Amino acid sequence: MNFIWVWNAKTLKRYMIIAVAAFFTAGILYVESPQVAVFTSDDKPVAIYKVESQEKQVALTFNISWGEERAIPILDTLKEHDLTATFFVSASWAERHPEVVERILEDGHELGSHGYQHEHYTKWDEEKIQKDIQTAHRIIQEVSQEVPKYLRPPNGSFDERVLTVAENLNYDVIHWSINSEDWQNPGVDQIVENVTTNVTNGDIVLLHASDSAKQTKEALPIIIDQLKGQGFKFSTISDLLSGADVATQEIY
Repeated sequence: MNFIWVWNAKTLKRYMIIAVAAFFTAGILYVESPQVAVFTSDDKPVAIYKVESQEKQVALTFNISWGEERAIPILDTLKEHDLTATFFVSASWAERHPEVVERILEDGHELGSHGYQHEHYTKWDEEKIQKDIQTAHRIIQEVSQEVPKYLRPPNGSFDERVLTVAENLNYDVIHWSINSEDWQNPGVDQIVENVTTNVTNGDIVLLHASDSAKQTKEALPIIIDQLKGQGFKFSTISDLLSGADVATQEIY
């Protein structure tokens, strides 16, 4: 069996991460998606899924790949609660809905890349993966006038090859430690429970603002209120990673 490291770390120069990783044994993590295992190792690029933080803070992250009906109400809710989040947008969606991208930025949220085609990168060769990331980068930059630096591969699907390609294109791959499973529309109460039950400092929460996630709008204000009640503050990915301690976790 191959033993793999999954890191939770702040944004550092990768040679520093590798230097720290050299002191540890390798581990492996199988993620929520049944199609993919998250692979990293002590001498390869890493995926960030949370940070070690002394502060009670979490990052709400939203994937958007199609539709516009759900995104605006979610943005309205975030604005009403005066907090910011990170939105990972599919570039094919962004070029169809530039006005929503503009609203995301106007409200002070952070923009990340969710690729161009919403397909599993792990099923592609490296050249096709690179082309998709580069196409998405160009379109998001043209639409937003922002240069994305974080990548969440479509479907959360990545392996060592994807991580290597992303690193070579100067992207940090951002995964998640809390999965709301809102895309399955399991009910508002279940979404709230999925997010708030086991949340810890430095968690990255996966939510969706695509039209397929029909219950996120109703669940979001409850999630915010409950996490605030537990003493948590809300950060973008960049804010969450800044000042966080480098840490690794051995998982089998």
